[in-house]
Amino acid sequence: MLGREFWVMTAILLALASNGRADTVVAARTLRAQALISAEDVALAEGEVPGGLIALSEAIGQETRTAIYAGRAIRIDDVGPPAVVERNQIVPLLYRRGALSISVEGRALGRGGVGDVLRVINIASRNVVSAWVATDGTLIVNSNE
Repeated sequence: MLGREFWVMTAILLALASNGRADTVVAARTLRAQALISAEDVALAEGEVPGGLIALSEAIGQETRTAIYAGRAIRIDDVGPPAVVERNQIVPLLYRRGALSISVEGRALGRGGVGDVLRVINIASRNVVSAWVATDGTLIVNSNE
């Protein structure tokens, strides 16, 4: 069965490659940094741009990291998940290791989305640590287990 799946995937990839047409996602209007991208903000243009997005779904719902001018290709590094933590925001800071769990307040030293690693200062101790952003906006300190 695995051999059949391999040949089906090979045939699909060859069909796509022989199409000869490559699309790139471009900005339909100028987008400012930290803007949430909607369907009206992007379009497909013929041509291939190295590192550029190739499907509208890759851009819609993402947040711009820099300003993107109308007609310019949108590259992978130009967008990312929307920020859930703002710079200087007071956030829950959580450290877990085994049965030990410590929760304190921290102040985010940067802005980031889910999965990003940010520097955060522990308000009580004034120590700066790196932590990743959870879906609820909690910053989780790696315990290096």
